Amino acid sequence: MEAFLVSLGAVAIAEIGDKTQLLALILAVRFRAPWSVIAGIFVATIANHALAAFAGTLVASWLTPEILAWVLGLSFLLMGLWALIPDEPPSEEETKAASRFGPLVATAVAFFLVEMGDKTQIATVALGARYESVALVTLGTTLGMMAANVPVVLFGEAAAKRVPLGVMRLATAGLFIVLGLVALASALGYAS
Repeated sequence: MEAFLVSLGAVAIAEIGDKTQLLALILAVRFRAPWSVIAGIFVATIANHALAAFAGTLVASWLTPEILAWVLGLSFLLMGLWALIPDEPPSEEETKAASRFGPLVATAVAFFLVEMGDKTQIATVALGARYESVALVTLGTTLGMMAANVPVVLFGEAAAKRVPLGVMRLATAGLFIVLGLVALASALGYAS
């Protein structure tokens, strides 16, 4: 249950103000089909995060527990620092991806592509490595993405303007730094 809850919380917080959340807002305004956009986000996130969580479990299986603890600790600390940097909105080209296919497919394709290499995808890899549970991490991170994006799609700009992005960036950074420190404490335990 810890894998699910930490994954949900980490990604829900990290997604606030993220490039993919801005993309969700743009797609909601462009298509005016909120349920199709939400379904597209869900499909893209399940696919993207299942692959990321699986990649994390592979990394965990290749490394010794000692090395994995050090890699995870440093990765989470770096994610914490990265979370402090505001994201740029998606480019015009990214928002037009596959728009000839309608809102569901266009959203799924654009969201999947923009999520590649994004903070939340890299966090999912690290969480997959940490918890070695593709299903629980994917479920948690996907629900975290939905918790952050559904209100933006349904309530648009009004919802986006009410969220204090600076505070959310600090909370995200703090969460990843705490996860990093816990992992580094575990790594130090292996060293002694």
